[in-house]
Amino acid sequence: MKQNEILSNIHLNEDNKLVISDMMIDEMGDNHLLTSVDTPLREDAFELSDEEKIATIEKHFRAIMDALGLDLTDDSLKGTPRRVAKMYVKEIFQGLNPANMPKMALFENKYKYNEMLVEKNISFYSNCEHHFVPIMGKAHVAYISNGKVIGLSKLNRLVEYFAKRPQVQERLTMQIGKKLQEVLGTDDVAVMIDAKHLCVSSRGVKDDTSSTITAFYSGAFKEESRKAEFLKYLELTTAF
Repeated sequence: MKQNEILSNIHLNEDNKLVISDMMIDEMGDNHLLTSVDTPLREDAFELSDEEKIATIEKHFRAIMDALGLDLTDDSLKGTPRRVAKMYVKEIFQGLNPANMPKMALFENKYKYNEMLVEKNISFYSNCEHHFVPIMGKAHVAYISNGKVIGLSKLNRLVEYFAKRPQVQERLTMQIGKKLQEVLGTDDVAVMIDAKHLCVSSRGVKDDTSSTITAFYSGAFKEESRKAEFLKYLELTTAF
């Protein structure tokens, strides 16, 4: 597709959001696409209760299974629509709901630790928003205190919160970094994610050996010396 054809199929709507035509989406195929740092959500996204969402998803997933020709009277399959619906709402997409944002209590940095703190190898599971198949990887998070510190487990929970939604890895990386800046009141934040995408390894090109690395650097971490220090820590073998 030529550049002028691409541009004619992409425009901003009245809410200043990127809109891409169906023809353009078909033409792009498996090409990677990121439209916003914020997860695209409708204004009425939370009007339904969790139970109402589960009931709606159960009905529609039952229709999908039926369209595939599966026998929904079989003992192994008849509970699947509700299991999937509950899993979507209560587990793998629970990060869509701001009510599930972990409490990020801060503490005074009384011991005056002013060096880099790195929480590495944070395991996470997410889902690709283009094909709804898993993304699995490790996140590495670092910050330099600006007078406040945060409980270590909260870094893991923050990664999990943003991972538990349909995602694009670049967005996930930026959401974690920007939220840490906001919570800690500092620009000195770094995030690196190394992940495997099942939309690449289990379908399409079917490359099971590749992984994707994304990074977020701000404040002091834009300095080459600080960036190099962070990357050096990631090379260390963990104690356990």
